[in-house]
Amino acid sequence: MGWEPVRMAVPRTSGRADGALVHSSLARLIASGAAESRVDLVKATGLARSTVNSHLDALIAAGVVIERGPVGGGGRGRPAHRLAIAPRAGVVLAADVGAHSSRLAVADLGQNVLAEQQVELDIATGPEKSLDLLTEHLRELLTTTGVTDDEVKALVIGLPGPVDPHVGMPVRPPIMPGWDGFPVGDAMADRFSCTASVDNDVNLMALGEARALEAQESPLLFLKIGTGIGGGIVSAAGELHRGADGAAGDIGHIRVPGSHDVVCQCGNVGCVEAVASADAVIRALRTEDGGPRDIEDLARLVRDGDATAIRHIRSAASTIGEVVAMLVHFYNPKRIVLGGLITAVGDDVLAGIRSVVYRRALPLATRHLSLANSTLGRSAGVAGAVVAGIENVLRPEGIRDLVHDPS
Repeated sequence: MGWEPVRMAVPRTSGRADGALVHSSLARLIASGAAESRVDLVKATGLARSTVNSHLDALIAAGVVIERGPVGGGGRGRPAHRLAIAPRAGVVLAADVGAHSSRLAVADLGQNVLAEQQVELDIATGPEKSLDLLTEHLRELLTTTGVTDDEVKALVIGLPGPVDPHVGMPVRPPIMPGWDGFPVGDAMADRFSCTASVDNDVNLMALGEARALEAQESPLLFLKIGTGIGGGIVSAAGELHRGADGAAGDIGHIRVPGSHDVVCQCGNVGCVEAVASADAVIRALRTEDGGPRDIEDLARLVRDGDATAIRHIRSAASTIGEVVAMLVHFYNPKRIVLGGLITAVGDDVLAGIRSVVYRRALPLATRHLSLANSTLGRSAGVAGAVVAGIENVLRPEGIRDLVHDPS
């Protein structure tokens, strides 16, 4: 269950050794596994040993960090002990909400996944009912782990549509009727008495994937091909690029030439999502005698080698590849990652997109480009949500609450 701890962003320390900034840096280095001893922290931060020790001692006294068994490589004087974020320092809740099902997780601040579950949740029922059910499932997860409400420090939710992350609400999401402008972040923050942030689901998948890979694999472009088509962009520094209003990466509504008669759920015509998503393939395969009912049925047909389904999937991949080739020229990513159920059941989508991209994009843009399926699979979204939640708790502004109020 879960995934290996992923890299976390560490804020730069300052020559003034500001308390909250140093606390945040030390805690993030420990939480990500990048430093496991006092010596490691001194090397990673460049701060004096005395400065690191005094701030680390404050974190230990507050119950945020603990020292475990000895670890090799200690310096002179006090023996080196393995450092870790205290298991009861707090937890974060993660919810990767899809069109019909959601993946939930509870993790401590050291990225240890305490519980993870996939649940049925139809967002078409509207925000009130959906959030009531989401809250119920999250509380059940908390109960199974023995975590109390006051230990919840942050909640991160990914939604399958455009989101304004500054205010925590969806903005005219095509497949989420009734959700436009609903204050999801505020509503969930009230229910769990913690910080709650809302983002596009593909953004969180991109963040999880980028942090699970080596740092040099970014800039990264994550494409989710499912009920719709979405994109997430991670910079070379490993940070999400959301744009001015959170709309960056919403590639599903790029127009495909020659598809002017295909109406998209957004109201426009010819969007790549309307032409080449899993839903588009399902519509094309439906007949009077039946056909795939949903994305799981389509995945089963592909796994079983159904020639007609595979032909349509390959055609969709070719169309998506044209859009991706354009994005390669615009963003010049180091790695493109494909996610979604259809990409996981075979290599037809990967091969189709890859062939078009390398044929259409210029050599300079593809010289060091790699294009692969997701390494985290269905866990990418919750992994990104967990790391985003932990970074929120351990940021300089957030860690003050942990140090001054260890409960």
